[in-house]
Amino acid sequence: MKRADQKPATAPELPPEVRPGQSIELLKELHILTRDAKLNQDSRRKLKQVYHLINFIEPLVKDVRSEKGSVSLVDHGAGKSYLGFILYDLFFKGLEDASHIYGIETRDELVAKSTGLAARLGFANMSFLPLSVAESTTSSKLPETIDIVTALHACNTATDDAIDFALKKKAKHMVLVPCCQAEVASVLRKNKGRDLKSPLTEIWRRPIHTREFGSQVTNVLRCLQLEAHGYEVTVTELVGWEHSMKNELIVATYKNLPRRRPGERLQEVLSTLGLEEMGQRFYASQAEAEAKAEMND
Repeated sequence: MKRADQKPATAPELPPEVRPGQSIELLKELHILTRDAKLNQDSRRKLKQVYHLINFIEPLVKDVRSEKGSVSLVDHGAGKSYLGFILYDLFFKGLEDASHIYGIETRDELVAKSTGLAARLGFANMSFLPLSVAESTTSSKLPETIDIVTALHACNTATDDAIDFALKKKAKHMVLVPCCQAEVASVLRKNKGRDLKSPLTEIWRRPIHTREFGSQVTNVLRCLQLEAHGYEVTVTELVGWEHSMKNELIVATYKNLPRRRPGERLQEVLSTLGLEEMGQRFYASQAEAEAKAEMND
């Protein structure tokens, strides 16, 4: 029996990083909070990244909902779906509309785990699909149009597949944090022996410079591609470099801007650097998109 003078148990004090109304069960399931509701240094770093990214996504969600009354968001390379779950918990769970978050992830076990967690938490408008980014573009399990596309640390060409998905789904907004860009570097490396007369070839002559320059050029080409499709593009840091070396955040919003000049610049960069074979990856027009689709069929 409980003694008369025994005080009732009190809930543990939450770290200041936990926002009002957040699901403590969710944060524990994601291993952001420990069982006794503490936050270790690694979890604090991860949570800081997700919060910072959500600061960019929140106004985009509000923008779409003000126009359409609801919003569809696809998170590519979702992994354990930290971003999708926290975004849903903070902004989607109280919405009484058709707003929906889709998590795309190739690993079946993570899809199953996320699906089960969403069901336990009552996150009815969350879905998880065991697909690659490329497969999701033609999947009948997704709507024909998507409002917002995110890809956080989608490795190598997965970011380009996410851009291709967003263009074909006519997304209004994209939020991308590219990672492990090796494809352009491999083409630069392969073509080092070509007779490129520009002294700029010195920029990527040495192996370490090939890798770093290839990564930089990849994101430059992505930005030009998005601009060539009428998007306004902003590039900034996600978090401080002490947290992640893959730190570039690309935010694109469709505004039907002039396309010709960025499309021309994209082709000029590819030609100057000997990357013409990458044209299918960084296509700059709908005609090129259709040609790419025919080649992939």
